Amino acid sequence: MVFIFISVLSLGYLFLNPAFNYLSGYLSKSEQVKANILVVEGWLPIDVIEIAYDEFLKNEYEYIVTTGLKISTEYYELSSKGFLIFHSKNRFSQIVDKGPHSIEIYAFSKPSMDNHAYFKLFMNDSLVADFYPEERTKKYRISWNGSLNKIDSIMVFLRNDKGGIGDQNLYVKEITIDNRITIPYLNNSEFDITKPQRKLRIINNYISNAGLARNILMSMGIDSTQIIATSGERVKINRTLTSALAFGEWIKTTNINIKGINVISMGTHARRTWMTYNKVLNEKYKIGIISIPDSLDNHREESKVLKTVRETLGIIYYWFILIPY
Repeated sequence: MVFIFISVLSLGYLFLNPAFNYLSGYLSKSEQVKANILVVEGWLPIDVIEIAYDEFLKNEYEYIVTTGLKISTEYYELSSKGFLIFHSKNRFSQIVDKGPHSIEIYAFSKPSMDNHAYFKLFMNDSLVADFYPEERTKKYRISWNGSLNKIDSIMVFLRNDKGGIGDQNLYVKEITIDNRITIPYLNNSEFDITKPQRKLRIINNYISNAGLARNILMSMGIDSTQIIATSGERVKINRTLTSALAFGEWIKTTNINIKGINVISMGTHARRTWMTYNKVLNEKYKIGIISIPDSLDNHREESKVLKTVRETLGIIYYWFILIPY
């Protein structure tokens, strides 16, 4: 039924373009308030979190709160070009034999049409191999003849879009040495990404999107005492509501004097986020919304009409589920 509804709306887009533009503008509208708390939804891409960083400094907020859900920590998802750096020096410091050693990367990539993720493997700063990962999880192996105690780091460098059009992610679980030393990505690695204006080094010790956003903001230079991560349980539906409820639970326990709250969201999703936070917090605080254009999300290729339709259906659904609040 929903599919038919979306199809009809899509076919009528040419005739209803002005109405879609108005609706999209309504869903994407920003309305800030004077606030000392800035809330950032943790699922937002790095480009948008950079805007949140600038907003935090420009308007002199006291605290920035990141929201989001717990995530699977079995694999690290590389979605941007950069280095996943495994710090191995402490693991290898007592191993003096020169090998040869077997080094294996446990990884996979999700295919899409003819697109391929493509990654290179570095030992310290030296390129030693490159791979086209498959859909199924497997170990990508090299032989290393040097001494392991000379290795400070093992780096996986993601190069996207090799051989096609689109965006392909790489999923890395761990590195195994000689089938006896395992280095999981969690708590043992960092992601290094070079942006046009800054270089970011993100520590991979988080278990939620809120924790990821917090680490990104810290890597940009915000003091850790000014960043608070509020994580909701992992769910498949009602994710915005779950995140807002976790934020509401934090408010019940904090001693911070909250003078106002601005929430950063993205595009047509902003109206639903704004409505949800107002309902969950029972309108006890002044709450504003800052909507960042959808065009900054490089990982979504939905058309404007599909985004507008999806968020229209979403906000109607939320009107009903928020009735008890």
